[in-house]
Amino acid sequence: MKPVQRVFVDGTSFLDAEGRTLLFRGCNLGGDSKVPVSGTRPDTISFVGRPFPEAEADAHFARLAGWGFNLVRLVMTWEAVEHAGPGVYDEEYLSYLRNVIKSADAHGISVFVDPHQDTWSRATGGSGAPAWTLEAMGFDLSLLEATGAVDRSGPWPLNYHRYACATLFTLFFGGNTFAPGRYVEGMTAQDWLQDHFIDAMRHTARRLKDCDGLIGFGTFNEPHPGFIGLPTLGTRARMMAAEGVVPTPFEAIAAASGFPVEASRFALFGHREVRGAETLNGIGKSLFREGFVCPWREAGAWTEREGQAVAVNDAFFARGEFARDYLKPFQARFMDTVSKKHEHYVFFAEGVPLAERASWPAEDRVRSDGKPLQVAEAFHWYEGFLVTGKKWRPWLAADALNNRAVLGRGPVRKSVGEQFSSLASKPRAEDIPALVGEFGVPFDLARGRAGGESGWHDQEEAFALYYDAIDSSMLHSLVWNYAASNGPGRGDGWNGEDFSIWSESTGGGRALKGFSRPWPVAVSGTPDSFSFNAKNGEFNLEWQGTPGVTEIFVPAHWYPGGWRAEVTPAKIGIATYEEDPDRQRLFVTAVEACALRARILPL
Repeated sequence: MKPVQRVFVDGTSFLDAEGRTLLFRGCNLGGDSKVPVSGTRPDTISFVGRPFPEAEADAHFARLAGWGFNLVRLVMTWEAVEHAGPGVYDEEYLSYLRNVIKSADAHGISVFVDPHQDTWSRATGGSGAPAWTLEAMGFDLSLLEATGAVDRSGPWPLNYHRYACATLFTLFFGGNTFAPGRYVEGMTAQDWLQDHFIDAMRHTARRLKDCDGLIGFGTFNEPHPGFIGLPTLGTRARMMAAEGVVPTPFEAIAAASGFPVEASRFALFGHREVRGAETLNGIGKSLFREGFVCPWREAGAWTEREGQAVAVNDAFFARGEFARDYLKPFQARFMDTVSKKHEHYVFFAEGVPLAERASWPAEDRVRSDGKPLQVAEAFHWYEGFLVTGKKWRPWLAADALNNRAVLGRGPVRKSVGEQFSSLASKPRAEDIPALVGEFGVPFDLARGRAGGESGWHDQEEAFALYYDAIDSSMLHSLVWNYAASNGPGRGDGWNGEDFSIWSESTGGGRALKGFSRPWPVAVSGTPDSFSFNAKNGEFNLEWQGTPGVTEIFVPAHWYPGGWRAEVTPAKIGIATYEEDPDRQRLFVTAVEACALRARILPL
């Protein structure tokens, strides 16, 4: 199949050059791209070979295309581009990335680049920013763990509560408000950090400019407020792990400056304190190198009196709304800069996962020079009980939008559908497309006992439930993730996660029937609805057709005995269809506008 070389945003839809309505299905490529292939020092590390060796690209993209995928969110990090130092770009990596995207082109797969991060940086327990971003703020990287500024002993999301991650996010998005006196090389910390990030992505776009299948860029994976918006320095909020040590902002701040602190252990569900407090910075050393102090002390949030850290302004970070006042200006600046000379790009904006988002009404989707921007929203969704408990219970789910548990198979199915519908309704109300940028199912359920030689029944059942909800809302979606290096004992190769739908241990897709199923790739006209019944293999699509070809993916693994199609136009003789099992496609050609229905059944 030829790649979609240009995507047009038309209201809430994506269109191809023929004016057909596109539906994107694909994956994030991949979880192992968060870590380098080799090297340990900033000047020696290399990400060349992420997501896979260039020589293997064709085999991987052929597999993805065979599963019906037509879009990948290409995971890359700021560190991968600019690890050696400010303004020093890894040209070998960018050349490699260009060749990988061109391989995707050859297999009919479109790409958008995802500048990825988790808890800011690998230096702070996650992935994303180069370590020099922390050094520029005066941190002694050798003391990050000893001072309690980073926690590598518990679940990685707990680092959002630790000083290093929370401070860098606060400076990156709101430094001009909260630390206006903190300068780096004559610039405010916020402007310095944002300039380097945006310039690195602009340079990346410049190096990839001749990749026909590159349709755009994400703006910033899973942006986080840091301390911004917390009502007091004693507030515990935004917990993203089942259980762990969660210092208050003030406890994290005090510990980083050399004051030992007893921090409590909390459980997410019920947000209750449990046993197991931990001393942060028992060594009593400051995180900061000589000549530097905490930016929040400089700005007047706290001070030291009689050898103790003392809060001066308890509501110091309670200024403004994160999405409106800090995230949106950054996203607008990013899109304005990167779209220069790349006006055809679609920008996939994200909000805080399952929380606040920036709004993008028509009057804001305009560059500084008055030219329009193509904007879509790529929200993330994960089912909390499954991801944290690692056990599939089809009768139990977390309703993340209403902060409650849902019991019963029927109510769970209804709740998941309502969550996707609600998340999609916000961008659609602003007349922009909605895409599920991440959702997924762990493959290490029941401590690794679910799956493997016994099959992937639990994962397939979970995927079927989620895709049914996605189909009902006619959403674009990208599963997390495809990690080419996934294997026994390694998982995705990052922080113990094992979400990859591919593993070298199986030599193929894991839970294949869960994520690769029939769906309409391109519709000549406007789709009204589509659905797939995993129990009997029946697929139905209804649409208001216009002259042209509608293309439906029909995966062979769902129909080992073959399949047949039924196509019903409102008027006889104005539509024809071709069954093409070799290409796993049903093509329906309409010669005039009419209402159409396609039905696919196993033989």
